Amino acid sequence: MSQSASPVKVHRHPRAGTRMTGAEMIVQILADEGTTAIFGYSGGAILPTYDAVFLYNQAQIASGGIQLPLIVPANEQGAGFMAAGYARASGRVGVCLVTSGPGATNTVTPVRDSMADSVPILVICGQVPTSAIGTDAFQEAPVPALMGAVAKHIFLVTEPEKLEATIRSAFEIARTGRPGPVVVDVPKDVQNWVGIFKGEGVLPLPGYRKRLLATERAAINLDDATEFFAMLQAAQRPLIYAGGGVINSGAARLLTEFATTFGIPVVTTLMGIGAFDTKHPLAMRMLGMHGAAFANYAVDDCDFLIAIGARFDDRVAGLPAQFAPNAKCIAHVDIDRAEINKVKRVHWSHVGRIPEALHALTTHGVAHDFKVDFSMWHAEINMLRKDHAMNYDRASELIQPYYVIEEINRQTKGEAIITTGVGQHQMWAAQYFDFSRPRLWLTSGSMGTMGFGLPAAIGAQFANPGALVIDIDGDASIRMNIGELETVTTYDLPIKVVVLNNFGDGMVRQWQKLFFKGRMSASDKSLHKKDFIKAAQADGFNFAVRLDKKSDVPRVIEEFIRYPGPAFLEVLIDTEAGVYPMVGPGQSYAGMITGDFIVGRTPATIPEAPGPSEMF
Repeated sequence: MSQSASPVKVHRHPRAGTRMTGAEMIVQILADEGTTAIFGYSGGAILPTYDAVFLYNQAQIASGGIQLPLIVPANEQGAGFMAAGYARASGRVGVCLVTSGPGATNTVTPVRDSMADSVPILVICGQVPTSAIGTDAFQEAPVPALMGAVAKHIFLVTEPEKLEATIRSAFEIARTGRPGPVVVDVPKDVQNWVGIFKGEGVLPLPGYRKRLLATERAAINLDDATEFFAMLQAAQRPLIYAGGGVINSGAARLLTEFATTFGIPVVTTLMGIGAFDTKHPLAMRMLGMHGAAFANYAVDDCDFLIAIGARFDDRVAGLPAQFAPNAKCIAHVDIDRAEINKVKRVHWSHVGRIPEALHALTTHGVAHDFKVDFSMWHAEINMLRKDHAMNYDRASELIQPYYVIEEINRQTKGEAIITTGVGQHQMWAAQYFDFSRPRLWLTSGSMGTMGFGLPAAIGAQFANPGALVIDIDGDASIRMNIGELETVTTYDLPIKVVVLNNFGDGMVRQWQKLFFKGRMSASDKSLHKKDFIKAAQADGFNFAVRLDKKSDVPRVIEEFIRYPGPAFLEVLIDTEAGVYPMVGPGQSYAGMITGDFIVGRTPATIPEAPGPSEMF
């Protein structure tokens, strides 16, 4: 006799049926979603929700529950980048809570930055009352029009009864599929509205969920796997090209299993750094415009390129026709169908979740006892690493930025969370730091937003309170959000801030020297007056040191890293230090500029100037 199935137990939200304001509903859902920090700046149109955070935390204190820390930055752009740093370091949705008008518009840059790098953040904006929308009311901004162009999705809540479902749906959209930023614009009257909290429910979103379900159900079938391994069987020099999608999808472990099972070397994009342990024998580090010479030469030499969670962007495939020129076959796995064949035609592709795809391929290969001897290729890549190793003027009496990063790396052993601003220091950090696992490398990739590093470090520290977080910044980049130094000390965060000071916009100067006959138009600006040490001290850094002697580098860096609280280190570096290798505009990897200390295969040809359509 068969046993009857037990009824499914439905867990009812403990506060379901409670009367709440819209603002209280927002805060309750933030707590339900596992939010551990809110980053934001207050203002008139968002005050009801700020008050709801205060009341929620009071109730949690009384009951011994978990509070929702509200982190106040110097401005809303900082709040947005803190939410992004939190998301990048944890994989969870970062939350930013700002007011209307300038509060919302100040988050446009971090929203676009997060969209470009597929980072899940939720920006909740206050808005003028529903009846005032469109009247040019005080601190009104057309948030749906502005954010609709740069966010994954935007909601304007004009029906209070839909607020609860909208906030839950916003979290769902931000973290599912290809992650990205979602903006919810909430008028003040909707925040003040009182209704019954249901404790459940999302918006219908039939089109989105249908596409999502199709992607999640997509599987590599027997024929697909057989075709893939036939290409791998025919290859002698296969190479994995891994991007940020591997990290976003949580597939780093499965990538390592796939690569090591079949002996396939791995290069990563800037956003893919950490997807594969940089110290692994199969690791060929970063490829692209400022990738390692040996990584780029491996791409040139490979005969089967396997792109996983990468999109052939212009920093990697600046000249698509000459990218991976010897690859007889290219395979591409990505969650976003729009990326397949967008830049480079491929021979085999799969649109679906990366972890499942990698697991399916590995399982198929093992089940069919797939074995190919790639030892000759391994010997070649080892020789590439040796012959074209990263290098610089180690005999210079001036402090070389590469040396500083090497020393920090030696002492942190590839275990620190590294954030950066944007510029030369960003590329030096990508080239010379080791990363043992994902989510240790946080940088603004596609947008290249100066000022990202410091607020992102704050978000990362809140996401990982016990971690060592180091912001590697430049003197020009840190100025963009230097007000967040005070945020670090206000919350007594043990963040370590390094400013590699070369007195100006180093990357712009490098381009001007190479391609504009040395005409330094505005690249030096007047950025020579700031005393960074006094600025850090004024903002509460008790450890604020200027390093200007090469012989002091190991000792000072050890003191800096070991300091138990917030620490600030300014390093006066060689102002002529450049970022090499460098693939010039309109050039292939074969024409890579390797500088004076990295050995290239052939002398580089430097164009007189970038063409009219060339990227920066």
